[in-house]
Amino acid sequence: MFHTTFYLRRLHSLCGLVVLGMVLLEHMFTNSTAILGPQGLNTALEMMELIPKPIFMGLEIGGIAIPLLFHGIYGIYIALQAKNNPGNYPYARNRNFALQRWTAWFLVVFLIWHVGYLRFYVKGVTGTPISFELLQNFFQNPVVVVLYVLGMWAAIFHFCNGITTFCMTWGITKGPRAQNAISIISMLLCAAMCVMTLVFMGSYFVY
Repeated sequence: MFHTTFYLRRLHSLCGLVVLGMVLLEHMFTNSTAILGPQGLNTALEMMELIPKPIFMGLEIGGIAIPLLFHGIYGIYIALQAKNNPGNYPYARNRNFALQRWTAWFLVVFLIWHVGYLRFYVKGVTGTPISFELLQNFFQNPVVVVLYVLGMWAAIFHFCNGITTFCMTWGITKGPRAQNAISIISMLLCAAMCVMTLVFMGSYFVY
């Protein structure tokens, strides 16, 4: 018998880890070049513009947009079924389970705002290229800074905790010790990436 839910959940997990992970790590790497100042970030962004537009569009649509839409839509379906009760069972794994769902809801709104404004409106409609100067001006609003940092932290936690759930879902970590070990490693990675976010965000206020 073909268990649709079984395979959909694994495809959902795979899309989240690989696609969200790829986008997040690329985003972190590119933004981290802001530490080098305007020239550092602008050079990194210009290198991405060297990719032929048909290939770039194909990657954006087929490699990012479609998998993320599936992950997001099916993730909403899963989140609506979830019973979050960290108050009743305040264990780390139960809290992370609830945070995984809460960050998912936040990310839906954050990505619509972030991608809608910068990718579709600024870059697509107005034709303004993304640059250090544009982002520096963008981050003059403290509300935008807070929302962006929270959005990045939500994406980072969702990805890092997703590593743990991915390993459990796919049977990579079967015993309690292995599951605890991967959970600790994932949360250490989460903390490091959150600190890195604050570091490159600070660059926009230094230069």
